Formats: sequence, structure tokens, C-alpha cells
Amino acid sequence: MQHYFSALARILLAQVFLVQISLLILGFFSHPDGYLQYQAGLGSLGLASIFAPLIILVQLIGGLALLLGYKTKLAALCMAIYAVIIAFLLHLPLLQYLAIAGGLLMLYLNPVTACSLDNLKK
Repeated sequence: MQHYFSALARILLAQVFLVQISLLILGFFSHPDGYLQYQAGLGSLGLASIFAPLIILVQLIGGLALLLGYKTKLAALCMAIYAVIIAFLLHLPLLQYLAIAGGLLMLYLNPVTACSLDNLKK
């Protein structure tokens, strides 16, 4: 039963990134210049335009890896570091992203969860 709760935690942590990126991509398609507006928004925070595709890529790949349970330990560590860095760079709610990073670090310490691709190898 504990494995299922840890799998649920993994999936809930993944949805933070996947829902965020899904809404962002839907915003790109709903406005003809949505991506350019996104780049301009990042530019107003002092970030170069190269960060726009990098943020999208990291959230998409990291979120999917967590959702599927693929390389869970590595994905959790990378996404924890990413959550803290992105909170500082984009001036996001710091305590919220520190809490997300804390959950990801717990997943890093306990990567064995039910319903994951990592378990198929065994």
C-alpha cells in the first residue's frame, strides 16, 4: 500500500510541471504571437530568449519522466534543483517552490514506487 501512496505522490508532483507547461503551450496556440509574448515576458525579468525553449523542454521532459516513473531518482533531483532556480529567476512564490523541491527530494530518497517504468526493468 505504501508503494501506491508514493506513486500517487510522484504523479502529483509531475502534474505540477505538466499542467503548467500544458497551459503555457495552449496559450501559445490561442494567441498568434503567444510564444513571442512569453519570450518578452522572460526578457522583462532579465532572462535571454534562449531560456524560453529550455524552460519548456525541462518541464516537459522532467514532468513526463516523473509521471511515468522513468529514471525517477535522477528526474526528481533535477526537477528539485530546477524548481528552486526557476523560483528565484522568475520571482515565483518561494515557499511554494521550496515545498515542491522538498517533495521532489523525498522522491529522490525513496524512488521505488508502484506503477513506474523503473520497476519494469526488475
